[in-house]
Amino acid sequence: MTPAVRMVEAARVPFRVHEYTHDAGAGTYGQEAADKLGLPAEQVFKTLVVQLDSGRLAVALVPVTAQLNLKNLARATGAKKAAMAAPVDVQRATGYVLGGVSPLGQKKRLATWIDQSALEHEVIYVSAGRRGLELELATADLQRLTAGQFAPLI
Repeated sequence: MTPAVRMVEAARVPFRVHEYTHDAGAGTYGQEAADKLGLPAEQVFKTLVVQLDSGRLAVALVPVTAQLNLKNLARATGAKKAAMAAPVDVQRATGYVLGGVSPLGQKKRLATWIDQSALEHEVIYVSAGRRGLELELATADLQRLTAGQFAPLI
């Protein structure tokens, strides 16, 4: 059981856990999840941790079919610049390893932005906090649990 799963259980929101065997040679973790679980890739969101020009970390959730536009994220956060956070900083802040970073149950709750395309789906899939484990939950529940803000991020 991961901190992310414990968090959604404690919140008493409907969710499902999907597990698959992670292939260490897989290129992108999110796309691997979509492929192995037979999920619509546009509903599978990857969790990216960025460092804003202020030095603080933030989370961006975007579909695995898209690439995060750092300028759009900076604009959404009110920062001048944003860059991908160093892996060591990601693990220290979230408690998760790359490829298994969940937007839920992080050691340090980070401000979260969700690409507005998530609003097109009643349900989306995010990492459950371990490679090979995905959480399925309502977009509205994810937004509420993360206190996330919707913005155009791709």
